[in-house]
Amino acid sequence: MEFAQQHPSSKAPADWFTGDVWWDVIVAGQEPSRMRVNMVRFSPGARTNWHTHALGQALHVVSGVALIGTRDGTVFEAHPGDTVTCPPGEEHWHGAAPDRFMEHLAMWEGQADGTPETTWAEPVTDEQYGGPRTRNR
Repeated sequence: MEFAQQHPSSKAPADWFTGDVWWDVIVAGQEPSRMRVNMVRFSPGARTNWHTHALGQALHVVSGVALIGTRDGTVFEAHPGDTVTCPPGEEHWHGAAPDRFMEHLAMWEGQADGTPETTWAEPVTDEQYGGPRTRNR
């Protein structure tokens, strides 16, 4: 048993996000573990670029209202306690609603061969971000 080393909070890279986003690395698994967990904090309206995860991703909303978008134009709304899973290779984005902060745990796995687990694409447009919302309940 050991305690994971704590890392300072970091501002997320502007070339992957729109708006102010900060994260704390909770777990950056070392072999044989490939687990990755970050606590990610989004200011109102902030969001990721479009991206995919080679092995999928789970998002657990801790506070605020999360928006999760897919390429077909669907924008899901998720609330504290909701967990959303994104399958391997699905293009998606996630971020905060325009009127409140949002925090979520982002969980994914690194690849065994060390290749990047996330592929980043273009920013989400305001039109895509502002699309009609659905609640999957």
